[in-house]
Amino acid sequence: MKEVVLITGASGMIAKELAKKMGKEYEIRFLTRKKEHDHEYEWDIRKGNIDEAALENVSHIIHLAGANISERRWTPERKRELISSRIDSAELLRTALRKNKIKLKSFISASGINFYGTETSEKIYTESDPPGNDFLSEVVVLWERAADAFKEQGLAERVVKIRTAVVLSEKDGALKKMIPPIQYYIGSPLGSGQQYMPWIHVEDICSIYEFALKNSTMDGAYNAVSPQHATNKDLTKKMAKILEKPLFMPNVPGFVLKLIFGELATAILEGSRASSQKIQDAGFHFKFPDLESALKDLLKK
Repeated sequence: MKEVVLITGASGMIAKELAKKMGKEYEIRFLTRKKEHDHEYEWDIRKGNIDEAALENVSHIIHLAGANISERRWTPERKRELISSRIDSAELLRTALRKNKIKLKSFISASGINFYGTETSEKIYTESDPPGNDFLSEVVVLWERAADAFKEQGLAERVVKIRTAVVLSEKDGALKKMIPPIQYYIGSPLGSGQQYMPWIHVEDICSIYEFALKNSTMDGAYNAVSPQHATNKDLTKKMAKILEKPLFMPNVPGFVLKLIFGELATAILEGSRASSQKIQDAGFHFKFPDLESALKDLLKK
């Protein structure tokens, strides 16, 4: 009998890829706002409703739910939504698990590499470093605290927090947004271009979730970031080279991005490096450890 894995954040890129990757070995279920298929179950985080049938015989939860950080400007209302979509969703799951007297083998939660703050420096952050002191690090700290509560309250044997870098995929996210400007000869680095951009190939991030699921010795936080560090300028230049397009335009000035995005521009104009050594020491091997091989795989499809 297959173990049941319940995945939240069903509409997201990682959830969809995970279902394809693990569907043969596990019974995959999704929590979604609107049920469309047999393996989907509805929940409404704002109303505190969840279809408890989703939890029947569940062994693992992979918690990917959370509003998109970079989708729009951080108004006070949007900031509250970014936090509540992560915290309230976890609380709803804990309440349902307690009510049904269920203890998970593992609770694996998405988290963010911005735990360490958004500041360009020469430091390479490891999981033992303290959090930063900006809005994004605050979001991640609260996110991880909500995940830790599953183990603290006896609802999961272990909790794994995947501190995810920028996920590179040709289907969605940052890379998809960067392709058209380069193809139309208007691509350029953002701000100074010297800010580090922690990144990971979509296939590797999905493999990390599968690895965390199967490796029962994993517990705590892990940086999900490729071993090779890159700046925004590195990424832009390598993309242009692979797409065989020249870069004519000057860098996009930081003040322009601040006018467009407001406080969100900080997350675009600043960035630190993070170490992947802990996940590698656990036995994980990256399929795409360097930027060139990752981009060739994604852009040549």
